[in-house]
Amino acid sequence: MSMGWTMILKDDSGVTGWTWRVGNYLLLSMSLIGMHVKSDLEFPKDRHYTWKTGHWGRCMGEECGTGGVQSRTVWCIHTEGWTTHHSNCRHSDKPESQRPCFKVCEWHQDLFEWEVSEWGPCVLAPLLSNELKLRTAQCITAQHGIQRRKVHCVRTSNRTSVTERICDFFSPRPALEQACLIPCPHDCIVSDFSSWSGCSRTCGAGLQHRTRHVLAAPVYGGANCPNLTQTRTCANLFPCPLGESEHHYSLKVGLWSECRQPQHKGLWMSGRTVLDFSTGDTERNTVKRHIQSSQHHHHHLHQHHHQHSLKGLDVEIGYQTRQVRCMRSDGKNAMLSLCTLDNGPGTFQSCVMPRDCETSDWSVWSPCSKTCRASDMSPGFRVRTRSITHTPIGQGKECPALEEKEACNIIGDLLPNCPRYVWKSTDWGDCQVAPLLSQQDRRLDNVSVLCGGGIQTRQLYCVQVPDNSTPHHRKEVSRPVNGHLCTGDPPSAVQPCSIPCPQLCLLSSWSSWGACIHDNCMETHGRKGFKQRRRDVLEEGSGTENCAHLLESMPCEDPLCFRWQVQMESACVPSNGTCGNGTSTQTVACINSQGQLVPEELCEEQSPPAEVSCEMACSGDCVLSSWSHWSSCSHSCSSKNSEGRQSRIRTILGLPGEDKTCPAATALEEWRTCNDHPCITFFWEASPWGPCIEDSSMNVNGSGYWNGTATCAVGLQIRKVACMKMGAGPVIPKRCPESARPDTIQPCLLPCKNDCIVTPFSEWTACPTTCLPVNSSVASQSRYRIIIQRAANGGQECPDTLFEERECEALLLCPTYRWKTHRWHPCTLVPDSVQQGMTGASESCGKGLEMRGVSCVDEYDEMVAVSECLRWAGPMPSRFRSCWVACKDDCAFSSWSKFSECSGCGSRRTRKRTITGRSRKQDRCQREDLYPLVESEPCPCEEFVSQPYGNWSSCILSETPAQGWRGRREARDCGQGLRYRAMSCLDHESHLVSPDLCSESGLVEEVCYMPCPLDCKLSDWSPWSACSTSCGSGLKIRSKWLREKPFNGGRPCPKLDLKNQVYEAVPCRSECGLYEWLTDPWSVCTINTVDELPACGEGVQSRKIWCVSRGSEDPVASVNETLCDQDEIPPQAQTCVLPCPDDCVMSQWSPWSTCAIPCDENSSRIRTRHVLRPPVAGRVCPENNQTEPCILNSTCFNYHYNVSSWSTCQLSEHAICGQGTRTRLLDCIRSDGKVVDLSVCEELGLLQLWRLAMKCVVDCPFNCILSDWTSWTECSHTCGDKGVKTRFRTVLQPAHEEGRPCASQLSQTMPCPISPCYTWLLSDWSPCRVQGAECGEGTRERNLTCAQHWSDWPDSPNPSEALEDDKCGDRLRKESEQELQQPCFVPCPGDCHLTEWSLWSSCQLTCLEGRSFETVGRQARSQAVVIQVLDNQDSCPQQVFETRPCKGGKCHSYEWRTSAWNDNERSVWCQRSDGVNVTGGCFPQNRPTTVRHCHPPCTKPFSHCKQSGVCGCERGYTEVMTTHGFLDYCTKTPGADNKKADVKTSSGRLRPGTTQIQDFFGEWSLQPLGPDGRIKLWVYGLTAGGFIVILFIIAVAFLFCKPSKQCKSASPPQKPLTLAYDGDVDM
Repeated sequence: MSMGWTMILKDDSGVTGWTWRVGNYLLLSMSLIGMHVKSDLEFPKDRHYTWKTGHWGRCMGEECGTGGVQSRTVWCIHTEGWTTHHSNCRHSDKPESQRPCFKVCEWHQDLFEWEVSEWGPCVLAPLLSNELKLRTAQCITAQHGIQRRKVHCVRTSNRTSVTERICDFFSPRPALEQACLIPCPHDCIVSDFSSWSGCSRTCGAGLQHRTRHVLAAPVYGGANCPNLTQTRTCANLFPCPLGESEHHYSLKVGLWSECRQPQHKGLWMSGRTVLDFSTGDTERNTVKRHIQSSQHHHHHLHQHHHQHSLKGLDVEIGYQTRQVRCMRSDGKNAMLSLCTLDNGPGTFQSCVMPRDCETSDWSVWSPCSKTCRASDMSPGFRVRTRSITHTPIGQGKECPALEEKEACNIIGDLLPNCPRYVWKSTDWGDCQVAPLLSQQDRRLDNVSVLCGGGIQTRQLYCVQVPDNSTPHHRKEVSRPVNGHLCTGDPPSAVQPCSIPCPQLCLLSSWSSWGACIHDNCMETHGRKGFKQRRRDVLEEGSGTENCAHLLESMPCEDPLCFRWQVQMESACVPSNGTCGNGTSTQTVACINSQGQLVPEELCEEQSPPAEVSCEMACSGDCVLSSWSHWSSCSHSCSSKNSEGRQSRIRTILGLPGEDKTCPAATALEEWRTCNDHPCITFFWEASPWGPCIEDSSMNVNGSGYWNGTATCAVGLQIRKVACMKMGAGPVIPKRCPESARPDTIQPCLLPCKNDCIVTPFSEWTACPTTCLPVNSSVASQSRYRIIIQRAANGGQECPDTLFEERECEALLLCPTYRWKTHRWHPCTLVPDSVQQGMTGASESCGKGLEMRGVSCVDEYDEMVAVSECLRWAGPMPSRFRSCWVACKDDCAFSSWSKFSECSGCGSRRTRKRTITGRSRKQDRCQREDLYPLVESEPCPCEEFVSQPYGNWSSCILSETPAQGWRGRREARDCGQGLRYRAMSCLDHESHLVSPDLCSESGLVEEVCYMPCPLDCKLSDWSPWSACSTSCGSGLKIRSKWLREKPFNGGRPCPKLDLKNQVYEAVPCRSECGLYEWLTDPWSVCTINTVDELPACGEGVQSRKIWCVSRGSEDPVASVNETLCDQDEIPPQAQTCVLPCPDDCVMSQWSPWSTCAIPCDENSSRIRTRHVLRPPVAGRVCPENNQTEPCILNSTCFNYHYNVSSWSTCQLSEHAICGQGTRTRLLDCIRSDGKVVDLSVCEELGLLQLWRLAMKCVVDCPFNCILSDWTSWTECSHTCGDKGVKTRFRTVLQPAHEEGRPCASQLSQTMPCPISPCYTWLLSDWSPCRVQGAECGEGTRERNLTCAQHWSDWPDSPNPSEALEDDKCGDRLRKESEQELQQPCFVPCPGDCHLTEWSLWSSCQLTCLEGRSFETVGRQARSQAVVIQVLDNQDSCPQQVFETRPCKGGKCHSYEWRTSAWNDNERSVWCQRSDGVNVTGGCFPQNRPTTVRHCHPPCTKPFSHCKQSGVCGCERGYTEVMTTHGFLDYCTKTPGADNKKADVKTSSGRLRPGTTQIQDFFGEWSLQPLGPDGRIKLWVYGLTAGGFIVILFIIAVAFLFCKPSKQCKSASPPQKPLTLAYDGDVDM
């Protein structure tokens, strides 16, 4: 069993203890203590060699505990310090090198740890001894500093300190110092000097001074401030008159002493007034004079602090004294009798004994405000508080801070991440088109059919982001939180959407009826069949029912699906001779009902023979043409009144001989019945598909949503199919072809079931945490949840409850406490013994103090702790006040009478008193300015008048409950509303009073109207115009025109043309082949004969033509011929040849062969015919083929596609905007420019690459969508005439295209009732007043008055007169917050004193290169020394300055400024960047010079240094400058008496040489100037001669070069000599 030890370890921090639950810890303690043993132990062997030991090492061992071993090094040294062999030392004295120890293990580390404090401020590093340079000369931007901190080894259990060697076992000690940087030293910066003061004396010699103040205190080792005062002597014009005293005397009082108890009077002197004279120049004669105090001020300080003891209510009254001296005007003390003492200053007064503020112990630290790790790395804070146990009384020490705050979790690495909040949204709501309608479009009755572009909304909410480690298997739903937690802009709550528009099926025309075929050609049964016609779907419909039936059938008999067709038949070849019977070959093929080749085995009938018999006509035979094809059947079916017939004809090609004849005319035409089946049409009709229903047999794995479950499956759709008889109704199914029967069942995808998804309930709103006031209603709390996804397709429905509310748990009512005041104690004066012993006074009267007790009671009138009342009942009432004990000589008055009656509003009432007793004989009591006998006050008045004030508010519409998103965003923006105007309520003196006295609301209401916006109105679309072309693609147009312009913010008009119209044009097509020419067969060739011989040879044949609709072969239905193409009108007559009996008869020409496409004009086309009857001998047959070239646009044509332009975006008739279609049309163009039918190009197989339709989007005219109005804010001002309430709304969806623009009013204001403002008005400080004396220690005061004003103080006009204090609130609390009395000093004549504190300087930051080095700036103020008498300088105080931190500082820069030069001198001063002239701040090394000198010096005769800094000549001399701009010499200016001299310049080659050369050649060189400075005459002559020589050279060169063109130029041009006139008279 292990024993518990309590081990006492004495370390550097004293004696501390801890308990370990492991035995044998005593050895650990001893081993740690053993580390204190000094390592340098010496054991002498002789006097030269000793043993030296090192430090004990760390305890080593295999196990924790007592089995450890410590080692150290032991060696032998000589006394001189060098190491020697160990044999030189005595081995018997050798210290131990090993010892047992307690091995410290890792788990011991949890018992101790290093505790480090915060780094201290950065202070300058000390200079090295050899570092002699000044810091300022070395520093550029910053200087080295050191930061220090404290490090202790402490126990983790109780944070007590232990020896640092314990923690050293586990980890090295943290650093105690670290380097830091401090900005360069900043010297003190002071302002300019003020103006000189007036002379200290009005006569004779005196002193005057001027001062300056500190703008920035020295920091970081900068130079100290210079002297702030300059003093100089001054002398008045008039000497002092003789006989006037040299000195003046002033009574000076000192500071009041501390308040002391009466029992301490033994400390006072018991005698009368004592005057103490001392010798020396600095003598200070002092006197204590005890007379009646006239002090009447009392203070109520810190009455609002907490107290919890009833004993703390005791107030003790004592007294205090002060010194009185007589000062001479030279600053020396004088006898008190020299000063006037008629009614001298009081030397004692009653006072309240001071008692310091007492507070409780600190509370425990609150939890850290930072509980999670955020990205901004800002620290958290924790606070602790303490309460006041005793408030300060009198001049006791003020209460210290009651709250401490410190940073915590600064790094926060161990804290969990802070929750993140993001915006989430519900599913989008249904797409709505109706909000996009204009006022004009809303007349539509059926809005359910609207489609196309619309708008949809969703609800946004804020949620906490879940932990990323949590897998999400369901659609993310989180608890909604307050939206203020989500940062950043929320996502859009409105978006455009689209409702697909139903599109009608676009069907082609019916094809012609087909042949009679079996229902199933693969399985033929019976003789019953069907004839069918079809139509195709050109464009599939959407959103509507199925397209109409595409196939119609007509019963028929003898159906034939496949038949043989003769493809080609050769000419007849006679068997014998050239005519008679013969054979011809034919090619046959099996075709289906559509004319397509099919395998021959499908044709059930016998195949026609390959050779058929024929007959070649002989000479004299009648030659007939082959039968034509059967014409189309006249009727598609047969009825009672009509029967289908068709015919075929043949013509006589050659007349017979005399003995032979041709068939009769009736034999040339054959008729037969056709389509003899009845006109009964049948078709299959299918009902719409039914809903998709489940079919377990077809269920497959569906696709799921977020939860991965298969909620979607394949189902079935069923519809009914019936055989319908055209124009009748349903019939038996056998009447319709079974092969065309539509499907009645199809698979479908079941719509997925969507369960309703709601968020969890939000947190309950907070309940009040404090107690409830009496008679207050019970608070409630609520929570809500949001529907994220609505239920659909049979999913689970949404819950009914989305909002819950409940009452808060009952809270205790706030306790009721009140202050209870006791009666005032009698007035306490300075003790009689003190007064009588010190002043000899026999009467105890005058001003004193009285006190009373104040206690705190509850609602049962039982006393409780004072702190309860301080918390619940406001500040403590005053416990002392000044009082007056009447003296014998005091004026006596009667009591005040009652106030007189009031005569009405605006009148005043008075009360009176009279002088009584002996006071009636005293003159001072008769002074009514001191002792008024009548008082008056205004009469109370209850008459008030209201006046409108300010402007009307905007028109505010009444709120209507919102129903859904549409109701919320389309709230009333027009119609009848109310506007408001503030109203001021005034009393009879026109003073503002509470608006409740005039009306309930304090506002004037008036009905107003907001004009409703009127949208732009256009007419309806006009009908489509006809297509602009009669053939091919063209254009058709429709238009709208403006009917009403928009007003009051209505929807704008679309872009209109100059005629205020808007057009819509779309391509259109006019069918080119709507009408065609119908021709009869050619008539018999008619020969004009004159005799009765058979007519043969060339003749004429004719035919009739009609213009009919395409496909119609009935001439009765002909139309106007102008509708048919006149360019292709068939000929109505033609020449013909009827061969004579002996002539060769040829067949009709075959059609021309086709030319190649594209047309090749090098090719040709051919047509053929063959012999039908050979001619008689001697005659020949005509040609049997003809060829002609292929000529473009004549015999052959090229064809190509042409595409029109895109149409505008076409929408459904029920759509306003959204997705539409743009189309364009395709034409087939012949090479001659004629538009032909598209089938021509299609049959030619031309490549068509153009898209003829494409999707497009018409932008929706989104109206501006605004949010709801927010709730009205609180009044911006709680009183006055500037208070307004505001509400806002935001733009959720800005207007787009022709949508209604946003209302201009996104905010509205409403005036607040005008209530009078009451403010504590703090007066200015009064001048320093010394009571009862001319100078010395005094006080300055300022007053608190309650004033009324109309607006925020101090922007409003002057406040009205003072009011009752209760209007402004608690005076005691306000007085405790303001300093109403300050000590001050009035200097006596001759005193050396300090000035008043200067104003605080502007806030200035310490900056490096224009950037702030600190976040908090500094302000400075100072007091300068004023010397009034030079002999009194030794007693002068030191000038002082102080600084304080400030916010909102600026970085200032400093630069030297200079004035203009004046006589080579100028002023230089330092200026701050804000324009203030300062001393200090600018670098002295950069100071500009104040005196200017010329360089080089002006040594030339008659020269001097000019203001420009260069040498110039004196007046009357002209400067001659060198080319470098320096003065060369001065020459006398000609005519200097009346002419202004000009500056002469001399080029380098003409200027005088050096002095030596000039001296050498001075005697014989040519001098152009005379001694008077004039130019000599020979210079003019030389110049004229040179000019003539130059002209001569030019003339000779010109004459020499003119004959020869090779002479290009003369020698290189010489530099011309120019002579400039310089204004001299000599020129």
